[in-house]
Amino acid sequence: MSAVKLILTQSVHNLGEAGDVVSVKPGYARNFLLPQGKAIPATDSRVKELEHHRRIVAEKAAKELKDLRGRKDQIEAQAFEIRARAGEGGRLFGSVTSAQIAELLAARGFEIDRRRIELREGIKQIGEHSVPVKLHRDVVARIKLHVVAIEGASPQEDDEGTEPRLSDESDRRERRERRERREESDED
Repeated sequence: MSAVKLILTQSVHNLGEAGDVVSVKPGYARNFLLPQGKAIPATDSRVKELEHHRRIVAEKAAKELKDLRGRKDQIEAQAFEIRARAGEGGRLFGSVTSAQIAELLAARGFEIDRRRIELREGIKQIGEHSVPVKLHRDVVARIKLHVVAIEGASPQEDDEGTEPRLSDESDRRERRERRERREESDED
């Protein structure tokens, strides 16, 4: 019995990944792979078409990677600043989140999903911070983020006339914290 050549349309455990050309026993091909739609016969035209498709995908991926590396350089060339209210010692009231950083990047023309900003937890101190942004599995930009305290601000003051808020969620959280602090001081 000779082997049958097939092109896998899906990944098959212990056989190969989708798009691989494999040789299998005729019974395995006839009874499992072909009826389940996991493979198609590997004719000369299909193999050539598959190779052409792989070349196109590889060229597209290389171009995309080059574009992302250029975008990474553009992002890293800039310094970003967020103004936030802070207490003594530079500790922020609240924190700077990945959503706020994503909005800051969007304001500069870099549309990046907040989930790509690899911030383990919110930034809670004023100062310089390096924040990794994963543009691609092989391309990670590090943005320079300078967190600056708003002068003369305290947690009880209303922040009208200061820098625009970066997210509604942080506004709600800050209002809730202010309300809780007022209630605690009223109880004393």
